[in-house]
Amino acid sequence: MGAYTVKRILSLIPVLLIVSIVVFLITHLTPGNPAAIILGQGASADQIAALSKKMGLDKPVMEQFFIWISNIAHGDFGYSYFLNRSVLGAIWDNVGPTFSLALLAQVIGVTFALLFGVYAAKHKGKVRDEAIMGASLLGISIPSFLLGSLLILLFAVQLRIFPVSGYVPLNAGLFEHLRYLILPAITLGTIQAALITRMTRSSLLDTISENFVKTAKAKGLSERTVMLKHTLRVGFLPILTVIGESFGGLVTGAAVTEALFNIPGLGQLIVSSIERRDYALIQGAVLLITIVYVIVNLVVDLLYAVIDPRVRNSYHD
Repeated sequence: MGAYTVKRILSLIPVLLIVSIVVFLITHLTPGNPAAIILGQGASADQIAALSKKMGLDKPVMEQFFIWISNIAHGDFGYSYFLNRSVLGAIWDNVGPTFSLALLAQVIGVTFALLFGVYAAKHKGKVRDEAIMGASLLGISIPSFLLGSLLILLFAVQLRIFPVSGYVPLNAGLFEHLRYLILPAITLGTIQAALITRMTRSSLLDTISENFVKTAKAKGLSERTVMLKHTLRVGFLPILTVIGESFGGLVTGAAVTEALFNIPGLGQLIVSSIERRDYALIQGAVLLITIVYVIVNLVVDLLYAVIDPRVRNSYHD
């Protein structure tokens, strides 16, 4: 297990290096001077030049990149001159809403996906199976902003059960915190549930035909026991992959939902930083989100080895 873990961690280094290069080049090759945008139209050429020098923009691009990487290695992700604070500080203030939203959406998505996926596999070919598959196809196809708008119209405007938009931190009370997050979480969770439901059904149907399942049925075990303790356990690896990737996607792709529900998360922070060409914040935020995504996938890979010993044993062959 130790060798497997070390190899998986080492394999992540090239990924992070490539991402850092791409993010840096995209932000620096985009036309426009960030110093001029920060200072505004009334700034003089000398003021723009002075701020550009302070931000290190007067140096060659490759030198800027190596300075940036060196600073990150020492825990310094840069300084946002537009916000007049460190990049890590700005991200820390916005990571809470995004993480809470992603976690709640994932709980909703995985819970309903496993229930409906197992139920659909159990009733393969029947009307109930077709109905669940049709609903999951609709869930995958519908845009998040449209689904969110419909939920706002029904539950916030018409029924007035939940607030239209906004965010209340957890320290203000768990009930109010969840009350403001439930609609955006359902918006994101529905899309995740649709994808995971289809994967759960597909994986279970592939596993049902295995000999060990037939043996379990021949022993007289109940259909529920066979499905949950044997079929689902063995067929869980591809489901786990989708769950891990979907959680990473929730963290990185919640910008539209956060904007729709006016949630001050990482999505809105990145969008606003792009609009004002805040180099340091764009680079730092995207790199940190990539690190989170990579860590989530690393955890999924390690869980692979825990669930199925054949995965880690393959590294010794």
